[in-house]
Amino acid sequence: MPTEKPIYSHKDDDPHLKDDDLAGKVLRFIRYATFVDTTDISVIVLGEMVVLSGQVPSDSDVACAGDAARSVIGVTSVENRLTVKPGKHS
Repeated sequence: MPTEKPIYSHKDDDPHLKDDDLAGKVLRFIRYATFVDTTDISVIVLGEMVVLSGQVPSDSDVACAGDAARSVIGVTSVENRLTVKPGKHS
């Protein structure tokens, strides 16, 4: 039995998701659309604003994750606080 959470959920089609549901949708979409490792990414939702924090392997992953989060239905703005993991290069 797989232990990983599904990438897509039918509930993701709802454009009125809030709080933890919207945060989960954003995280799943980042993983699906960009193939960025989301293990060290945290998503906080404040109304329709999303705050991304944590670390990713490269500068391009920072940009891709932010772009993916902005494209999620229900998100009006994104504050991207992601940083590159120490010792990693873009």
